[in-house]
Amino acid sequence: MNTQLNPKTENFKRKYYNTVAIDDWNDWRWQLKRKQQSSEDFSRFLTLTNDEKEGLESSTTRLNVSVTPYYASLIDPENPQDPVRKTVIPTVKELEINEDTEYLDPLAEDSNSPVPGIVHRYPDRVLFITTDFCPVYCRYCTRSRIVGGKANFKINLNQWQIGINYIAQHSEIRDVLISGGDPLIYSDSQLHWLLENIRKIPHVEIIRIGTKIPFVLPQRITTELVEMIKEFHPVYMSLHVLHPNEITYESSYACSLLTNAGIPLGSQTVLLKGVNDTVSTIKTLMHNLLMIRVKPYYLLQCDPVFGTGHFRTSIDKGVDIIRGLRGHTSGYAVPHYIIDLPEGGGKVSIDPEYLNSHQGNAYEFTNYLGTTGYKYSDSG
Repeated sequence: MNTQLNPKTENFKRKYYNTVAIDDWNDWRWQLKRKQQSSEDFSRFLTLTNDEKEGLESSTTRLNVSVTPYYASLIDPENPQDPVRKTVIPTVKELEINEDTEYLDPLAEDSNSPVPGIVHRYPDRVLFITTDFCPVYCRYCTRSRIVGGKANFKINLNQWQIGINYIAQHSEIRDVLISGGDPLIYSDSQLHWLLENIRKIPHVEIIRIGTKIPFVLPQRITTELVEMIKEFHPVYMSLHVLHPNEITYESSYACSLLTNAGIPLGSQTVLLKGVNDTVSTIKTLMHNLLMIRVKPYYLLQCDPVFGTGHFRTSIDKGVDIIRGLRGHTSGYAVPHYIIDLPEGGGKVSIDPEYLNSHQGNAYEFTNYLGTTGYKYSDSG
């Protein structure tokens, strides 16, 4: 078990959990049992604003609140603009819903669900919703209609088996993304059963796991867990990470356990107003991810789910960020800027325009510095 703490977390533990043994603090089950959920909980270590108090105490808040003690330790207690804080502490802005432009189910997952928990939107792959719980609830969550125990179907072994049967009956499915909620909240034995039964299906080539746990509950990533997962290679992980402040000693160690077990890691970062919507923040995040062997993959436009208007940037902002990265840093550090189109349209990539004109086989471009007049002849 890793016993080292980053300085911020060490100070937090000393101040609020001084009598807790380090082995307990580093036990993921201990962390889950002590999730912060109420205004009273957070008032212990945050100076809450009136907007935050109202958001925490409102009976109409659309999404449950949950923050692990570890993740709470990363929050600036006096700064309501702290990027981590803004993404997990609700405010009254969540109660503002624009029914003309926002959706309960923005990606139309429910209408593309042939059996409970399976979303089959693309021809050769499925999303497998295996849980409706997370250790930390992100306030901009696309699945706020589901997470927090709100799924409109029972999630249990029977539901898992129905999903596995569907995958087995559809030979076109070569890629299964296990998601939720966060599937890594399950025990090793439960995950072993799930992975084993998916891997038995001959036409499934790869299994992916979507999770934020390395950054909100890194204690969950144990040697035993990764040794179990590697039995079912090729297994990939898509890691939800937002801000450089989430990359700590603990999260870096968790990622090293995964990569050392041969599990490729890719990042998915939601672009959020006032949280990470600058070139410098995204560049720092992508550089730091590469340092811990996580490949920057997606920069996602915030989905238009109910109550998230205060988080969404313009599309131009996202394009400008990509423009500020491409050519100014290594290609490995440039994610794809993606919009997942409403009503089930699927993901599309948005890029800055570098092609100025095209006549016959002659093309003219602008380069990453904004210099025009670069010509290319296509002889194909």
